[in-house]
Amino acid sequence: MKILALEFSSPMRGASVFAGNGVTGRACERGTREMKPFALIEVALREAGIGRDELDLIAVGLGPGSYAGIRIAMAIALGWNLARGTRLIGISSADCVAHQFNGEGPFSIMIDAQRNEFFVARYETAPRRDPTQRFSTKLIEPFHLMTEADRERQGAGEPFLRPDVLDHGPGWFALAPDSAQLAHLAAEMFFMPVEKHPLEPIYLRKAQFVKAPLPKFGGL
Repeated sequence: MKILALEFSSPMRGASVFAGNGVTGRACERGTREMKPFALIEVALREAGIGRDELDLIAVGLGPGSYAGIRIAMAIALGWNLARGTRLIGISSADCVAHQFNGEGPFSIMIDAQRNEFFVARYETAPRRDPTQRFSTKLIEPFHLMTEADRERQGAGEPFLRPDVLDHGPGWFALAPDSAQLAHLAAEMFFMPVEKHPLEPIYLRKAQFVKAPLPKFGGL
């Protein structure tokens, strides 16, 4: 099993390679755009000692997040599939962040929705009966515009995670989706039909477009 995971939806872009039983190659860039996407990929592949033609699966973080970053990752994956027939899988970047959270109980993921609004999704991690086991994480409220109830939970101290920023702020913790975690999730889904996890970007707010009226000439 050889998987390349691409996570470009946040200010921390990364590429990771999962081979055997874990991540064997990883490259990330925090808050800069000095390295081109293929340079990140080449670093991860080289560190893992794997060639481009050896990959069995490419996993892409679908957001929500940077429109440009998500589309770049998708374009790379689709090009790879066209050239080499490599299987593709899409995974929510919010789910990736949720699985990185190392606490128990309910917590929320908060993303800037512009217009002085935030989108919020709520997750919950179940207690571990065995210290060697992973937390069991599940979505309990899908993304929605932040409500007064959300603000009350935030004020009461419930963890609010921000994947779209790099620094902690008032009432939230910065936690960008990690390509290494994405690779682990892809490994768990490796034998699932790819049709269940298509490459469709996750956009929380639909683009609004108003067509301009045609210009009038000569009294027409």
